[in-house]
Amino acid sequence: MPKKLIKDKIMAKGFEITVYTEDFKNESISLKDKIFTYIQFIKSKYINKILINTFFIILSFFMASCSASKVLENKSTFEKIDSLVVVNKPRNFSGVVLISEKGKNIYQKTHGFSDEAKKIPLKINHQFSSMSIAKQVTATLILLEFEKGKIDLNSPISRYLNNFNYSWASKVKVHHLLNNSSGIDSWELKENLLFEPGTQFKYSNIGYALLGQILENITGNKYENLVNNLFSNLKMNKSFYPKEKFPTVNSYFISQEKGRSLVTDFPLKPEYFPGCNLTVSAPDLAKWNFALHNGKILKRETYQKMIHYSITNIHTLFSEKEIGYGYGLRINDKENLVEYGHTGFMPTAGFTAVNLYYPKNKISVIVLENQATDNFDIAYYFEEQVRKIVVNSNLIK
Repeated sequence: MPKKLIKDKIMAKGFEITVYTEDFKNESISLKDKIFTYIQFIKSKYINKILINTFFIILSFFMASCSASKVLENKSTFEKIDSLVVVNKPRNFSGVVLISEKGKNIYQKTHGFSDEAKKIPLKINHQFSSMSIAKQVTATLILLEFEKGKIDLNSPISRYLNNFNYSWASKVKVHHLLNNSSGIDSWELKENLLFEPGTQFKYSNIGYALLGQILENITGNKYENLVNNLFSNLKMNKSFYPKEKFPTVNSYFISQEKGRSLVTDFPLKPEYFPGCNLTVSAPDLAKWNFALHNGKILKRETYQKMIHYSITNIHTLFSEKEIGYGYGLRINDKENLVEYGHTGFMPTAGFTAVNLYYPKNKISVIVLENQATDNFDIAYYFEEQVRKIVVNSNLIK
């Protein structure tokens, strides 16, 4: 039977639809059903498309609004830091400030001179002494050897130190050196420990010097090479084991008695470098933080050992209360935030350093100064104020 095309028009919520269909004798599907099916197709194709487009327009507007709001909030935070670093009471600032988010630098500020006599301004890539931030690097190198099975963190240090003639070496464990609970004095090896290992906290630079010796013994490589290889792998191109006594900037000692003076005789010997002196730049420390705290260096279970703590101590930059000390890191989880970091300063060396990381939003805050004061009450003044500004901002909330 010949086909007969039937043309009809129907209105569906504002859409005029022209329907062409075929009518056959004894056809089981009626024209009415065909038209209804066609209308449903048109509705799904066009009405839903309009709704989806409208949704994405609203979503884009919302996201743009949030982004604009965040930019304004961040600008306010950064302006506060801009205003802070130019004040000269209770002391002046000479250094760099860098903030990064998820591995990208979002703020950087320099103030002061790398050479005051020649009035050479500081630059963000200038190199400073890490001071005690070096401890987390040494701790990481130890943990890398732990992953290879070359060191047992719960073994006595006598196992890894040849001809080390101290009776207490058989009860001080590698773990105790890492978390500063060994009972060893800060700068000097003595016949007796200050306390039973693992029972108290005592900051020990010489303890980290011993870790440097252990690394050399178990790897057969110089500590210098271990550091440089690690930094090179992370593309920290401005950071390295110090080849010379001084980094690329001059440093200044601020004495309460004698005033400000250029440091001409660096006080630290190379054996102490694993605990308190590597050459670093602020951008490189941001790279270090992102790599260390995001699984780029250590395995997850190894990293957990680093940030776990069994000993506590007070450092007023972080809190008036005791916070944890892991392996070369202070662990602050007591004030409705999680914060990992370390400080470092030495007046006679002329450097002050603070490196902070907030894992929730992957924020790094780094402050490096080429000066240090022997007035501890204001030694970390700018570092404390920068931290307060950041902690009270939406950067880490």
